[in-house]
Amino acid sequence: MILKNKKGLILGALDENSIAWKVAEQAKKEGAEIVLSNTAMAIRMGNIDELGKKINSPVIAADATSVDELNDLWKSTLNHFGSGVDFVLHSVGMSPNVRKRIPYQELDYNFLNKTLDVSAISLHKLLQTAWELNAINDEGSVIALSYIAAQRTFSGYSDMAEAKALLESIVRSFGYHYGRKNKVRINSISQAPTNTTAGSSIEGFGDLYTFSEKLSPLGNPDAQACAEYCISLFSDMTRGVTMQNLFHDGGYSSMGMSEDLMQEIEKCLMKK
Repeated sequence: MILKNKKGLILGALDENSIAWKVAEQAKKEGAEIVLSNTAMAIRMGNIDELGKKINSPVIAADATSVDELNDLWKSTLNHFGSGVDFVLHSVGMSPNVRKRIPYQELDYNFLNKTLDVSAISLHKLLQTAWELNAINDEGSVIALSYIAAQRTFSGYSDMAEAKALLESIVRSFGYHYGRKNKVRINSISQAPTNTTAGSSIEGFGDLYTFSEKLSPLGNPDAQACAEYCISLFSDMTRGVTMQNLFHDGGYSSMGMSEDLMQEIEKCLMKK
């Protein structure tokens, strides 16, 4: 019960495969009270209402790119709890260029702007509106979900790489200001390839998942493992950690080559 008496806002849960869904379930198990949020369309298309009933949490529709709707979300959340929140999960990301399989060297720039707004700038908007309403309690914790493509090139990840790089920059920049003001800590988690509805939509995801699994000494941690890591960062046990991009990838980010992967490559070469 390491989150006993804590209150949190979780954005981005869609279905039972999503990391945000697992985080919400685990946070409830650890004693927290939660407000769930996603876009009105995602709420209609997904199963988030089912999750809300399961963990006794209200579901509030809000577009994370709209300052007005985020203001309304924060006010509704504060009204529900009667106080500020202790933790926030930003699990929001989308690229029209990736969805439409537009090659990186032919990006539609209107789509790129949308990618950056939804997947990165929305974090700044979420934090700025919270700052103005004093919506996050002192020593609170904010987590944004990222991916290693922010630092390294993965061709199929396209303009989401730029979005994640910007997201991590906002984590560092706002982490300084919020830390000085309220000792609120802000971190990003760079998660391994994970079988979620959003992740599996990326071109070549299956091959990428297998490659990472073969390279990582611990293999790919799943959505549940990521949720448990999030809980540790929401708890008071990590109150000295902020402005970090934390790799939760089974060691993948520190690897060059593994024996398993070399054997797979040798098999492919022998077939040729």
